[in-house]
Amino acid sequence: MNNKPAVYGAPLAALARTPPGAIQLSPLCPGGQALEELESASLSEAIIAAPPGASERRYVIAHVLRALAPGGSLTALAPKARGGTRLRKELEAFGCAVAETSRRHQRICRVARPDALSNLEAAMSAGAPRYAEAVALWTQPGVFSWDRPDPGTGQLLAALPPLSGRGVDLGCGLGVLARAVLSSQAVTSMALIDIDSRAIAAARRNVEDPRAVFHWADARTAPDLSDLDFVVMNPPFHDEGFEDRDLGRNFIRRAHEVLRPGGVLWLVANRHLPYEAVLMELFTTVTPKGEGAGYKVFEARR
Repeated sequence: MNNKPAVYGAPLAALARTPPGAIQLSPLCPGGQALEELESASLSEAIIAAPPGASERRYVIAHVLRALAPGGSLTALAPKARGGTRLRKELEAFGCAVAETSRRHQRICRVARPDALSNLEAAMSAGAPRYAEAVALWTQPGVFSWDRPDPGTGQLLAALPPLSGRGVDLGCGLGVLARAVLSSQAVTSMALIDIDSRAIAAARRNVEDPRAVFHWADARTAPDLSDLDFVVMNPPFHDEGFEDRDLGRNFIRRAHEVLRPGGVLWLVANRHLPYEAVLMELFTTVTPKGEGAGYKVFEARR
């Protein structure tokens, strides 16, 4: 059999063995293969660290089942509090016979892909990219703030002046900040970077501007940027569902690295996040530019 194994995300090694040579399918792992591009019956086995959102999770499982050869094995696991308790019923709804175990606060479901599957098309449709009137943007379940305006981004937009020169949006999401920044004709170029390939795909549709360049990459380390005039960002502070304040701090350090002397960072953050210390450490001037709805905005000059 020439079919290949695959893995989605980063399942705990103690709970599920990732086969050697498995191709990575997660949109949060730059360089991986897109689920949607997998040929039907092309996988021999798959391991899924199932995402927490219901539509996103069912979308992933449906595509992986579609891509598995009949009889191929699937292991799906998730923390009980983040979708794990629903895994069995969701797999059964696709026509699978499920063997379920529980360990380390996670549910682990194992199935052999049956010859006949049910309800795949509905799940793939519910989790697919779409234009959402609520945000007036192209979007997809699983992307940050995919179905509602983000209030932190709104606070930053309210404070943001017209910018100029070369810049970047670190963690661009759907491209909301970039669209506003590029309304200034004084901006000559702007990189949009996000670790989520779905966000980059949506941003390409939402930001139709020849000055925009898109990168599926980890904004903390890539791509190679320098001597920029501005950075805008609403940095993440959750990793795998848990608060990680170092994420935002590392975004701030990255902004300092890519800015030219005198360049400016515009940042919004939740009010409780202690970013002032790293901003004061790295930047020449740090100026609060607004606070409200649980958020704070800073302008920091290198």
